[in-house]
Amino acid sequence: MRWVASVPAGVAPRRRAQAPEPYTGPPFYPTPPRWGFPNLAWRRPTAVPGTASGVPVPLQRLRMIARNTVTLLWTLAGLAAVAGGAEIWRYVLLVQSRDSALSPGVVGASDALVLSFSLLTFVLALFAIAATVWWLFVARSAAADEVGEEPPRPGWQVLVGTLVPGPNLVLAGPILAELEHATLRRSRERRPRPSRLVLAWWGTWLLNAVLLVLTVSWRLKDGVQADADGVVLSALTDLSAAGLAVLTALVVNRFTRLLAPIEGRILRPLRVVRVTGAPELSRRDRPATASR
Repeated sequence: MRWVASVPAGVAPRRRAQAPEPYTGPPFYPTPPRWGFPNLAWRRPTAVPGTASGVPVPLQRLRMIARNTVTLLWTLAGLAAVAGGAEIWRYVLLVQSRDSALSPGVVGASDALVLSFSLLTFVLALFAIAATVWWLFVARSAAADEVGEEPPRPGWQVLVGTLVPGPNLVLAGPILAELEHATLRRSRERRPRPSRLVLAWWGTWLLNAVLLVLTVSWRLKDGVQADADGVVLSALTDLSAAGLAVLTALVVNRFTRLLAPIEGRILRPLRVVRVTGAPELSRRDRPATASR
């Protein structure tokens, strides 16, 4: 048996039904309210205290690194081209000096131009090499994450194949071809086949290395003819360095587009200019009790 207790009728007081209050308009505050969301700009969740911290994924870092690397490479190409032009001007002055005397001001300007732009090219080349190697490691990680596999080479082999003189002449091309193979989402079982852009980059890389060795060795010789030949080799080395920087910028830009095709400058925010053919919306009358 189950007993159920209930309140007798008429004992509990009845609640008086309250009539709904009329709408008097939006809320009004004499002073700005102090509650609500904080007055802060949007930030990444990793930057908010109390949330799980972490680092951006390689694809997010790749766009930023590629943009800075391409800027450095194009600047390096311009400086190297100017340095090569300065060397050509010096060679023209050497040819003219065989028959006539040269103005000290012209010779001084030529020497200053060669020295300043050669030094700027060398310093910027160090930064460009560091940025390109950084981009290479991030691109390898991004490509490996996309296909869900490990990179084909360990990191120390990539460093040796890109920075150590001698091995980098042989390994730089295959490393770049492997990265292109991964960015194109090709099967790992297939053998990488470098594109024309990668082959052109590798050929320019070898040409620049050969010219650099010849220039350094030729500068050690004595004699007027050796000096003239050294100027020609220096001009060719600077021009090949400019071409190598341009091809490297194209390679970085192409591989980045393959891995992260969405860019902020490609996407444009949409804005409604006009609407045609839409039915007119009926507007409700304002209540008489609403406060203005």
